[in-house]
Amino acid sequence: MASTAATGFKMTVVKPNVTSPCRMFSFRSPISVLELKEAAQAKIASFGHLSSFQPISRSCTPGPMNFNTFVTRAMAGESDKGSAPGLPIDLRGKRAFIAGVADDNGYGWAIAKSLAAAGAEILVGTWVPALNIFETSLRRGKFDESRVLPNGSLMEITKVYPLDAVYDGPEDVPDDVKKNKRYAGSSNWTVKEVVESVKNDFGSIDILVHSLANGPEVSKPLLETSRYGYLAAVSASSYSFVSLLKHFLPIMNPGGATISLTYIASERTIPGYGGGMSSAKAALESDTKVLAFEAGKKAQIRVNTISAGPLGSRAAKAIGFIEKMIDYSYTNAPLQKELLADEVGNAAAFLVSPLASAVTGSVVYVDNGLNIMGLAGDSPTLAV
Repeated sequence: MASTAATGFKMTVVKPNVTSPCRMFSFRSPISVLELKEAAQAKIASFGHLSSFQPISRSCTPGPMNFNTFVTRAMAGESDKGSAPGLPIDLRGKRAFIAGVADDNGYGWAIAKSLAAAGAEILVGTWVPALNIFETSLRRGKFDESRVLPNGSLMEITKVYPLDAVYDGPEDVPDDVKKNKRYAGSSNWTVKEVVESVKNDFGSIDILVHSLANGPEVSKPLLETSRYGYLAAVSASSYSFVSLLKHFLPIMNPGGATISLTYIASERTIPGYGGGMSSAKAALESDTKVLAFEAGKKAQIRVNTISAGPLGSRAAKAIGFIEKMIDYSYTNAPLQKELLADEVGNAAAFLVSPLASAVTGSVVYVDNGLNIMGLAGDSPTLAV
């Protein structure tokens, strides 16, 4: 896919690689150095990128007179053709699978919108018990307002797949889940089956987004968390990413990228964020580094995770004190403003785009800078 990014016209001063300091260029018709300098300056004036614009002063005697020579190297891109300057994120021709979208107010939805705005085709994996409500709301236009993209069009979701990433294959599904009425009417929703369905439908993908997390005992302190609750949190919130990447990797195009979502509780103690969820996020971040190495070596796939600040999504409300976390962030983060889901979505679009082609194995913080704070700005200990 050809890039549409306008690279601009960049001027840098360099030493000419010539044998004679007086013969910088050869022309079929005479042209003075002054004319060359003025032409270069005029060209630069029409662009916004200028680096080290200084003449090289040399003493040279091509006859009876001395003069200054001005040598430049021009790196011209699409802007030479009259296109707008800038570095637009262009994901046209790319296909993204976003696991974990069940409504229109979480980070998964925001990431889907940003990728769609950049031109990517959107496929969605929705938790099976939430599938019917999500598809019905989508079909009836309840999400139309939040589907609006920057250009005024509506985000299109090409296909919605039922997904429960806790189960790798149908052989892993226990009988009580198979008989659960919330799963009735849906089929082929384990990780292996979903990947096979995507392969049959589209052949390949370029982008994988993991926006899944669940801890059945998240409201319990770690000391009160059961083995079941702890392992369930790790299974749904971190191993699910390993499983998705493992199974999607064979149908991901080289140069593709993945994104997952983590939280600062992986590094710092967040009282109330329990049930093994902090452990799951720590595992996810560690896995990001290992998978970046393995997927990069095996298939040239980049693996990054975004440590996002608190958002008042429906899923986050299960924690029980999300509004207090948001207020704390607003008060104490270096950037004292509301954190928007779109800001996380835009960061994800950058990370999966060619603009981040050398970025992998990274934890990227999108939290208004709260992660850098070692002491709360509103702490009573700071009061005078």
